[in-house]
Parts: sequence; structure tokens; C-alpha cells
Amino acid sequence: MLATKKKIKSKKTYKFGIKIDEMIQAGVHLGHHTSKLHPKMAENILGIRNTTHIINLEKTAYFLEKALEFIEECAKQKKKILFVGTKIPLRETVKRIAKECNCPFVTERWLGGTLTNFEVISKRVKYYQQLREKKEKGEFDHYTKKERLKIEKELENLREKFEGLEKLEELPDIVFICDIIKDKLALKEAKKKNIKVIAIVDTNADPTLVDFPIPANDDATTSVNYILEKVKQVIENTKVKSQNSKEK
Repeated sequence: MLATKKKIKSKKTYKFGIKIDEMIQAGVHLGHHTSKLHPKMAENILGIRNTTHIINLEKTAYFLEKALEFIEECAKQKKKILFVGTKIPLRETVKRIAKECNCPFVTERWLGGTLTNFEVISKRVKYYQQLREKKEKGEFDHYTKKERLKIEKELENLREKFEGLEKLEELPDIVFICDIIKDKLALKEAKKKNIKVIAIVDTNADPTLVDFPIPANDDATTSVNYILEKVKQVIENTKVKSQNSKEK
């Protein structure tokens, strides 16, 4: 039972098709165990159910709307968003959304210096691209089996480090982080480079560290997918509107 008389229900209409009942179905409201509450998330809590904090989805809807408004404006200006989600259950969802939005991403692990040592990382990404292109063209076919295996091993190692960064030719304008505790280094580097951060913030994290925090469950794939699908819709709709305005 909820340790409150309030219910997760709202008659308010939000932009971008945000709906409280859909967020409930996606499990967006399910936080962590009460013992893990970060004090600065307390104002975003509706109550408690079976020792689990329940996030106030009216707050989630409000903050998600603000984040999407910011993304919409950035999309109009063709600013680059870097998606970060290295938690294993979320990797495929983050990768799919990023690819559909034609945006760079990090899903394996955050490599230290990705933002703060960008020039060096960029050179390694280009090397990875060149090596991959050579393989696709069959330039390694005349190598010995041992040499090819060595190259394959190097390629796999480079893929794990740099896949998703090929489109990042310069520092991103925004970093979208799915879990600021798991990917705290990404958050730290973005802040150091004064890059705006949008992030899903669960009940165990500090929302004040983020420019555009979205109070929500950052563990469930359904929850993260709901939020990322909204982000994708905004980016795609903005591109269509921009294209239509050019054709007129």
C-alpha cells in the first residue's frame, strides 16, 4: 500500500503526448528501496509501497516536458546529442534509439577522457573506422590466419571502446545519461566541459547535479524506453517540420 492518501493520477494535459497512465504501465514511477533514498529526491516522492519509494509522476511529467522542450529547441538548431547508457539491460534500447535519431552513443563502457581528452579519443575513433573499412574492402584477405585473428581481436576491442562515437566529430552540445550513478564519469566530464546534461534520475541519485533531471525509474527497460521514445519523437518531428518549411 502507498504510505499516503494521494493517488498517481492527473487531469493535467502535457505536451509531447506525455500521459500519466502510460508512465504507470511502463513502471516509470517505481523507485528504489526506501533505505537508498537520496535526500534531494525527497520532493519528487509520492509515497511508499512495500518498502519501495513511488515517484510522483506529475513531477516526472513536468520535468520530462521541460527536457523535451529543450531537446526540441536544440534539434531546431541541429545541435548534437550524445546518448549514454552502459547498464547491461538498457544497452540495446539506448543503441537503437540513438541510431534511429542518427546520434552518437556510448553503451559498452564510458572511456575516461571521452569528453575531456576529446582530440586523442577522436584519433582512436578514426583509426577504428579505417581498420573496419579495410576489413570490409577485403584488404586483410591475403594476410595469414594468425594475422587476421590478431586484427579481428583488435577490431573487437576497438568496437567495445568506440562503437557509437563515429558520428561525434566534435564535442556534443548535450549529453543524455540514463543512469547518473552508473555513468557518473560521463556526468563529471560533461560538467567539466560545460556541456548541458539531461538525465533520468532515480530515487537514489542527486537531481541537482543535472541541468534537466527527469525523476524516473532508471532500471526498468520499459521505463527508459518510454522516455527515450519521447526524445526520439521530438527529434524526428522537429526534423520533419524543418524539412517541410524548406520545401515551402
